[in-house]
Amino acid sequence: MTQDIAHAITELGRRARAASRDLMVASDQAKSAALLAMANRLESQRAELQAENARDLEAARQNNLEPALLDRLTLSDKALNIMATGLRQIAAMPDPVGSMTASTLRPNGMRVGQMRVPLGVIGIIYESRPNVTIDAAALCLKSGNATILRGGSEAFHSNRALGRIIQAGLADAGLPEHAVQVIDTTDRAAVGHLITLTDYVDVIIPRGGKGLIKRLSEEAKVPLIKHLDGNCHVYIDHAADIDKAHDIAVNAKTYRYGVCGAMETLLVHADIAPVALPRIARTLLDKGVELRGCDRTRALVPEAVAATEEDWATEYLAAILAVRIVDSQDEAMAHIARYSSGHTEAIVTENLDAATRFQRHVDSSSVYINLPTCFADGFEYGLGAEIGISTNRLHARGPVGLEGLTTLKWVLTGNGQLRG
Repeated sequence: MTQDIAHAITELGRRARAASRDLMVASDQAKSAALLAMANRLESQRAELQAENARDLEAARQNNLEPALLDRLTLSDKALNIMATGLRQIAAMPDPVGSMTASTLRPNGMRVGQMRVPLGVIGIIYESRPNVTIDAAALCLKSGNATILRGGSEAFHSNRALGRIIQAGLADAGLPEHAVQVIDTTDRAAVGHLITLTDYVDVIIPRGGKGLIKRLSEEAKVPLIKHLDGNCHVYIDHAADIDKAHDIAVNAKTYRYGVCGAMETLLVHADIAPVALPRIARTLLDKGVELRGCDRTRALVPEAVAATEEDWATEYLAAILAVRIVDSQDEAMAHIARYSSGHTEAIVTENLDAATRFQRHVDSSSVYINLPTCFADGFEYGLGAEIGISTNRLHARGPVGLEGLTTLKWVLTGNGQLRG
């Protein structure tokens, strides 16, 4: 790492820390005004943004970037409209900062409660989608956090242009411009320094592929909010409704193959498998899904190929599904305990005791009853938006929205009481 890069990133951290102190006490009116100003500037400076984006797109085509990634990279009129709408929606959401938990009155008359406060400075490291620049900046700002953004090299010019719009919006509202800063280099050393900057950065949130997150997990000194895998399971209980089980299983897998909440393993109770599984399999096969099953699955679904031990542990993010028949709910939960990544699991059943037991015993960040795992999304949870999904136990777990970007401090109120 060059000393110049280390110095530059340290300076970003120092400025972010200073800005975070102002944001901690900023009014919701000021934060919302900044978000609305950003939305207006996105629309009024559309041509400038798309010109910078065109530079990224040209470089991406020369580097033979895949069509799906090119699509994510493109700041089309539709994409910009969605980003502006998102900013306005976040501006309208309730501000979590300063809200209080229910307080308790101690025998000596002292009142004890907790107040929600920002985390401080958040570093966000992400890959090719420039819309993350706006989403991340907006969520961090609304929750009172300063943020340092490091986007993928593919979107370098787009992210710089978006960063200018964000900082102009902050200035319009009288907030410090350094509340949101975009790292102005593609050098990997910048990331390496940012994730060790414990004096200035409170948490790192990575959004990207397994390679990125694995590297950060191994090298970071700053705490991470992350998930590596979304190896999600649906268990069809012997007391499931057949039609409901079919629709849930199909939706869980085929809603979108590439989302982290997509079902990767289907577990089916042996008592219901002869009726439920062939029908589910037929629909999935017709949709182009490759099935990899245990021996009993293949006896009912001849088109399935033999599953390996690796299949049970794999997040495919593709039109592939592992299928296993189990003899009991305990066996299903044991399978999940062994192979799950702790993301999202679901049970399909009409038996309340089985459902309650599943939710209590399965230790993942989200556990559903009679719902497909693809509901793993902050918007669907009523959070309005999310910065990502965490399989951590500390600090946040599951979809991380505005509240997940805050913490609590104790606040006590008295009238001169003394400790004896």
